[in-house]
Amino acid sequence: MSKLVLLTEGFAGRTYELNVEKTTVGRVEDNAFQIAEPSVSSHHAEIILKGNDVVIKDLNSTNGTFINGEKITEAVLKPGQTLKFGQVELRLEGKDGAGAPAAKGASAPPAAPAQKKTQASGQTSRIQRGGVKLDEFQEGKQAPKFQTTAFAKKSNKVTIIFISIAIVLVLAIAIFIFIAIHGVSGAAPAQ
Repeated sequence: MSKLVLLTEGFAGRTYELNVEKTTVGRVEDNAFQIAEPSVSSHHAEIILKGNDVVIKDLNSTNGTFINGEKITEAVLKPGQTLKFGQVELRLEGKDGAGAPAAKGASAPPAAPAQKKTQASGQTSRIQRGGVKLDEFQEGKQAPKFQTTAFAKKSNKVTIIFISIAIVLVLAIAIFIFIAIHGVSGAAPAQ
């Protein structure tokens, strides 16, 4: 089986084994492969197994899908190539570890039993049916938190001062107009 290895900090070392014909990838929970990261669209892409090929199909995502830095709508992903969903980078490894960086004296981890859902970091988990959520792989580590406040709330004092100045100006203009109209027409002619 081929597997995707996450390379992005905060997700690095986690894997997802491709063992079903079609896998949906996205930020929300109804995807088979959930990546809870803001740059990943709700329903970002599909991974389709066609024989020995792994086909990646972008689902009109906001931040795009890239293979080796090239934006794609649909393309075959080969072992060793990097795949990017938004800002999350992954690498495809073949069933024999093809595509993995060579490590001196390192051997591939043993295959996990089919019923086991999570294992230590660096090992692959197998799911018989359905999908796996990325947070199931976390071992007490939290995903990076992002601040969502872009602007500070304006203070009420500023608003009250602005409205007060506006009212004073409107009243001053109204008085000036009133005096101009009544001062000219209401003045007695000089004798």
